[in-house]
Amino acid sequence: MSAAGGIRVQIPERGVREFTDLVCDFNGTLALDGALLPGVAERLHQLADRLRITVLTSDTYGTARAALAELPVAVETVRSGRDKARWLSGKTGVVAIGNGQNDIAMMWLADLTVAVIGPEGVAPDLLRHAHLAVRDITDALDLLLHPQRLAATLRL
Repeated sequence: MSAAGGIRVQIPERGVREFTDLVCDFNGTLALDGALLPGVAERLHQLADRLRITVLTSDTYGTARAALAELPVAVETVRSGRDKARWLSGKTGVVAIGNGQNDIAMMWLADLTVAVIGPEGVAPDLLRHAHLAVRDITDALDLLLHPQRLAATLRL
């Protein structure tokens, strides 16, 4: 997937941040019980004009590829959080969004991290590694669609 220009945001007292990639977990983050949550598809379409989007998933329900088939995203099946971290290794400009224990390792490597407290809940340890926590995935994706919200939340 290729992205047009990325997302650039000026965060007071922290400087300019530029993001080119979005990496998301699937189950518990973009989906519930293997089915994409309402509002996710539309937002991913909008973000694909600005970011390369990759979904890293263990695919617990075996539905990720079918659920995402019509969307401008790459899907990578991984076995563990270590696999997610290996995928991010050496990359810059990455936003990572997740909710589970196996998302912590990718949070260590991403430039901006968002924990989603969705219908499956969130692993408490993940919250300690996230820059932001939001109530659901649409809130997380909306932060990227409206980056000034990031500036307001992350300012010192």
